[in-house]
Amino acid sequence: MRPLDEKETTQVFEKLFKFTGNNLKNIVENPSHEGPDPDPGRYCFRLQKNRVHYVSESLVKRATNIKREKLVSLGTQVGKFTKGGSFHLTIQCLNLLATNAKHKVWLKPTSEMSFLYGNHVLKGGLGRITENIVAGDGVVVFSMADVPLGFGIAAKSTQDCRKMDPNGIVVLHQADIGEYLRMEDDL
Repeated sequence: MRPLDEKETTQVFEKLFKFTGNNLKNIVENPSHEGPDPDPGRYCFRLQKNRVHYVSESLVKRATNIKREKLVSLGTQVGKFTKGGSFHLTIQCLNLLATNAKHKVWLKPTSEMSFLYGNHVLKGGLGRITENIVAGDGVVVFSMADVPLGFGIAAKSTQDCRKMDPNGIVVLHQADIGEYLRMEDDL
């Protein structure tokens, strides 16, 4: 487990900024209250086997006792680097994104299951949407009961969504909590 280098940090922060905007500062400066130390440490990003983890510094210090090849995971997995070098967010970072999301979309109960099966969000299934969304922005998808279901990329702006037909795609699917069942071997 090692700290991210400059290029990796830039890729991770750019992807997180797409979903959180200026709230990225809350993620980076979040104090940690884990561990036996009386003073709260900070959370940091660490790389382990091409996977990026968001973990408290005190937990990183205690994990140095474990061999690298024996260490499976530590903290919250935020995403992973592909063999091509690009960074992808994984579903495990949903709680981190949901608490700091800049743009949100709420689904009607009838379209929740479709999204959880890996389909895009259609205009007909849209319950609410935050203002000022631009096409290409990162969006966190919630149920009407404010339960985070997943995240994706806005296909249309908020203004364009109002004029669309019910079968138009509003959010392009990236990850959802149904992946815990569909791809449990890969997670």
